[in-house]
Amino acid sequence: MTGMPTRALGALTVSAQGLGCMGMSHGYGTSDDAQSTATIHRALDLGVTLFDTSDFYGGGHNEELIGRALAGHRREQAVLATKFGFANRLGEPTALRGDAAYVRQACDASLRRLGVDHIDLYYQHRVDPDVPIEETVGAMAELVAAGKVRHLGLSEASARTIRRAHAVHPITALQSEWSLWTRDLEAEIVPVCRELGIGVVPFSPLGRGFLTGRVTSVDGLEAGDLRRTQPRFADGNLERNLAIVDALNDLAARRGVTAGQLALAWVQHRGADVVPIPGTRRQKYLEENLAAATLDLSAEELAAIDAVAPADGVAGTRYDEGSMSAVDQ
Repeated sequence: MTGMPTRALGALTVSAQGLGCMGMSHGYGTSDDAQSTATIHRALDLGVTLFDTSDFYGGGHNEELIGRALAGHRREQAVLATKFGFANRLGEPTALRGDAAYVRQACDASLRRLGVDHIDLYYQHRVDPDVPIEETVGAMAELVAAGKVRHLGLSEASARTIRRAHAVHPITALQSEWSLWTRDLEAEIVPVCRELGIGVVPFSPLGRGFLTGRVTSVDGLEAGDLRRTQPRFADGNLERNLAIVDALNDLAARRGVTAGQLALAWVQHRGADVVPIPGTRRQKYLEENLAAATLDLSAEELAAIDAVAPADGVAGTRYDEGSMSAVDQ
């Protein structure tokens, strides 16, 4: 596979598909640093430039892993994105901080773990409801002025918050969940991003792996796998959602691709300003995902996908109650 196309996130040019690195340290059971590093290097070889991490993933381990994998000449090939906001990185993701002092502190800590002198794209991981977004983005803008950060982003922010943030300093990208089974941002948030020239970076574009068809029960998942606690994987909801995957499998078979590739290509077709970041630790799945970046779907195929996976057809909320409380509404 050669010639990975590029897309623009605001003023930042990146590969049309990025690599979400969370699962290499966090959320999906036991990880293997050597395997993860090899996958990152393979992604670079295949033309991926956008690599996404956070100070929250693995309590800082993920940033350290990515930093080691991108050390030396490989750093120049990568657009490095990380996030801040969860103040209790080793605990439950409920303590949010967006105050100016914490922004500065978090950035310096991320730079140390990553082993770099600047972060290409720095996101607020979740909006702190107790701190005006103007204070948070103002502090982030100071990091740009200091040369520590090149571009600013938000994650899971509301349309109103995006407007307020962008008025303080240009926002390059919004990272939020977007897939065939999570379409909350389509009505209001995406139009605001397009009005303001902000790119959209969908995380979990494969529904935490569910849309690949490889997860048919939580029984085979490791004890620490976050999907064991998520409503869409619970009994009752799981069966209804599997019916969507079965229908996707049928459509994919007609095209000669996998259900995951079809679901990911659907996200890629949302617009030239959309850069999904599917995550994987394995080179096999990396290569499968990247093939979707150049999979062209006709209007008829897109309509067929929408018909079998309607926005209101998914059973269960995307997070449990505690995690949903951290999403800026």
